[in-house]
Amino acid sequence: MEVLTSADEACQIRSKLHRDDTQAVEWTQFDGLMDYEETLAAMEARAAAIATGEASEAIWLLEHPPLYTAGTSAQAEDLIDARFPVYAAGRGGQYTYHGPGQRVAYVMLDLTQRGRDVRCLVKGLEQWVIDTLEAHNIHGERREGRIGVWVQRPDRGISREDKIAAIGVRVRKWVTFHGISLNVSPDLGHYSGIVPCGITDQGVTSFEDLGQLASLSEVDSILRAKFETIFGRTVDGLPELVSALST
Repeated sequence: MEVLTSADEACQIRSKLHRDDTQAVEWTQFDGLMDYEETLAAMEARAAAIATGEASEAIWLLEHPPLYTAGTSAQAEDLIDARFPVYAAGRGGQYTYHGPGQRVAYVMLDLTQRGRDVRCLVKGLEQWVIDTLEAHNIHGERREGRIGVWVQRPDRGISREDKIAAIGVRVRKWVTFHGISLNVSPDLGHYSGIVPCGITDQGVTSFEDLGQLASLSEVDSILRAKFETIFGRTVDGLPELVSALST
């Protein structure tokens, strides 16, 4: 989606974004590096099945090999060096990077059961990340007009802020897909091939860059707990789904 982060006080995320029927969200963690195009196709198929009532809501946690994705607002001049494959993502936003050490969470939720409020959804996703960071002693913040989660870096200059998590979602038939990417320990040098999210005056950071060492599995555990406080309970995903998508 485009910029949708206005802090609407009517959005009480911890109540509005819960399902009234308390149906659980299927939670699947994938091992290895997942092919982007295959995962994107599988995600879109799952979102379509959710919209028709043939599948439950789902969260997929995974990593991709190094690549760049272009959102619908991507500017050609923001692709500085196509050192990795570039994919049209079909989401809002501009260029972003995915790669090892970055936790990608694809979020497939039925908004007909969660308030039909896309702004509230984005606020909830941001809060999910902020709560996860807080559990690791990192203070993340929202910024009006800039989707994602930011960390102040006074050690790098006055008013300097670095982005630690990107958020890009699309909604079709009131079902969300795409989601968030959280930098745990990626190679931040890989961002040099793009202008991330079209922002030239700020940088990017990670848990590791901030001196907070954590494994993806440790971060995943906190992500799941914090997700449940905002969106409701989860259940483990099906092993055969993992087998079908893993490469």
